[in-house]
Amino acid sequence: MPEYLIYFNQQWVGDHTEEWFRGRGPLAMAVVNEMKAAGVYVFAGGLEEEDGPVYNADPTSGEVLITDGPYVETKEFLGGFALVDVPDDETAKMWAGKIAEGCGWPHEVRRFKPQPKTD
Repeated sequence: MPEYLIYFNQQWVGDHTEEWFRGRGPLAMAVVNEMKAAGVYVFAGGLEEEDGPVYNADPTSGEVLITDGPYVETKEFLGGFALVDVPDDETAKMWAGKIAEGCGWPHEVRRFKPQPKTD
């Protein structure tokens, strides 16, 4: 089965009170538990925000250079994601809708390329 990435950028979350966020947590976890029960869950998690470590690995000089922080100038950054293993696009979209509803903000869905066959 194909695997799908369901994700959101932190900026899509919007400004909400702590009380609002506390109320969303159980709803989002209920969807994760539903994915596990359905056998489609691979992994899910939110990423640390501004205070979390961010590193950049750049091999373009011929040598891999590891530096602190992202260097792409952008206002958006990945806030969290879920990886599901489902049979088709329609099922992936259904789970994305459930996750978005549970969290209370938009999510996008991307299908992973098929893994190359190895012997």
